[in-house]
Parts: sequence; C-alpha cells; structure tokens
Amino acid sequence: MAEAYTLTEHAPLAALNTLRVAASARWLATVNSAAALPRLLELPAARDPVMVLGEGSNLLFAGDYPGLLLRTAFANVGIIIDAGATAVVRAEAGAGWDSLVDWTLARGLAGLENLALIPGLVGAAPIQNIGAYGAEVAECIDVVEAWDRHAGRTVRLDRADCDFGYRDSVFKRTPDRWIVTAVELRLSRNGAPRLGYAGVREELDAMGIATPAPADVAGAVRRLRRRKLPDPAVIGNAGSFFKNPVVPAKVAACLREEHGDLPVYPAGTGLGKLSAAWLIERCGWRGVREGDAGIAAQHALVLVNHGHASGGELLALARRVARSVEARFGVRLEPEPRIVGADW
Repeated sequence: MAEAYTLTEHAPLAALNTLRVAASARWLATVNSAAALPRLLELPAARDPVMVLGEGSNLLFAGDYPGLLLRTAFANVGIIIDAGATAVVRAEAGAGWDSLVDWTLARGLAGLENLALIPGLVGAAPIQNIGAYGAEVAECIDVVEAWDRHAGRTVRLDRADCDFGYRDSVFKRTPDRWIVTAVELRLSRNGAPRLGYAGVREELDAMGIATPAPADVAGAVRRLRRRKLPDPAVIGNAGSFFKNPVVPAKVAACLREEHGDLPVYPAGTGLGKLSAAWLIERCGWRGVREGDAGIAAQHALVLVNHGHASGGELLALARRVARSVEARFGVRLEPEPRIVGADW
C-alpha cells in the first residue's frame, strides 16, 4: 500500500517545471490521498509557506522556494451523475488535464474539446480558469472541492463562489488559502461544437471534416497548438507567458484605427481584448534571444529557455518585453504564469 505522502528536504526543481529553471524547495511533499492533507499540514515543515505544484507548466521560479511545495498524486476520474443528455464528471486534482479531455470524449461527452493539449493537472484548471480557442473551463465547472487552510476543512465551492474571471479565480487571488482536491464538470452529450475562434474552422477544413464531432474539434485544436507552440519536451517554456490585455472599448477602437490589422476580440460590455502576441511581435521581440533566455520564433507570446537561463534572466527579459509594449502602445501586459520568488 502506498504511503499517504512522502517528504523530501532540499528538493531540486529543474525537472519539475517546464521552463527547466534550476531552483530548489526547502521541502517537497507528494500526497497520494486528499485525506492525508490535514496530517501533512500539521507537520513543522508546513509552518513555512506552502504552495501546490502541479506539472510546473504555469510558473516561473525566480528563486528557490523557502517553504513546502505540495504535489497532488491522487488522480481518480469518474462519472458521478448521469442524466442522459448531460453528465457530471468528477476528476481528482492529480489527473492530467489532457488525459481527462480524452477520457470525456471517449464517453461521448462534449465541452472540453477546445481545451485539448493544455498542459498541467486538473487541480490547476480552475485556479487559472484555463482557456483556449474560445472556451474557458469555468463554463463547464459545477463544483470545485478544496481544502480550506483557513477553516481547516474540505469545502465545496460552486461556480459562482469560485468568482471566475479571465485567467483568474478566487483560488488564484488567495493562493495561500486553497488546495484544490477535485473538480466536478457538467458536460453534454448533445453540445454543438464551438468553431468561432480563428483557425479552428480552417483547420477542420484542411482535415477534410465538414461536420465535426467533439473529438474532431479536439484534433484540430491539437494540430494548431503543436504547430504554433514550442514543445516543452524540446525547449523549456511555460506556454503563453502574457495574458491578452483587456482594455476599454474606446481604447481598443483607437488602437484599431491606428493599426488596422490589430486583432480585437469581444470581452464584455465596454471592453475589448487585444492580441498580446501581435503587440509583442510589432515591438520586434519574436525570435529574440539574449543568452539562453528568449522569445520563441514560433509564437511571440512564449518565453523560452534555450538551455541554462536562470529564472531571474527570464523574468528580466519578460519585463523588457512588457515595458516596450507599454511604451509603444500604452498597453500594460501581465504575466499568465505564477512568478515565484519575485514580484512582477
């Protein structure tokens, strides 16, 4: 029988983050059951800062971590409610996100197909409110189950309680409080495919698919992502490093008038979402390399580690990119990954 958890002191982290930054954690815990969390969090090691570490695909270590990094290894997935046209799938935090997408599609359940090939674990999905190709995970979430460190108990938060926003949630805004243990997703067996995002319909056409099933949409999204984004197994990266900035509609209109090819997307009443990649590329950063820190040649949103760049070097480059965009366009960029050991 597996131990409830394992605890390692002075743990190296280079292999546990997709930017491949060399760093270490004072303590690293791997937890094999959500039921073990209360006992683990009573240990002296947990008196230091505690942070959950998934696949390390959405963070930048700008320094060593002085406290306890916690990895969730519990990963059960199952249907807990089946109402015919819809079903609720419960996935534990340690399950791989893309594996969950395939698991749901294999059972005829739609809703996650546009989120295919997003790296990371299920537990990170609601924290970041992951999104891609016109969809966000918040649209499918019924309940997030989490250990509330303030209350010392497991709680269940419905979608409204999670206070989701663009790449945002209550979990992200108060990270020291929550440890996500499971997510419950309401999915459909009759959902219409979402094809409105740029490139999806065109990719399906190139695949020769006129009437796509959800699995076809997932296939198209995977093809797009593999073509546009560098593979972390080949070169260190954390996917899109910057959020697409959301600005007042009047600001977006003025920028669009001055730059006719600037992509602008709806972002709610009185708001427009700009393409961060377009802004960065126009500032000349795509493909730039400074030592081992660089911007991907495939996509201007992706910060890459060509070998042995430190977290500080990568962060310094990202800051210079953001300053240049603000100087030219008057638009502030914000990082999408969590930055550990420094402020943005």
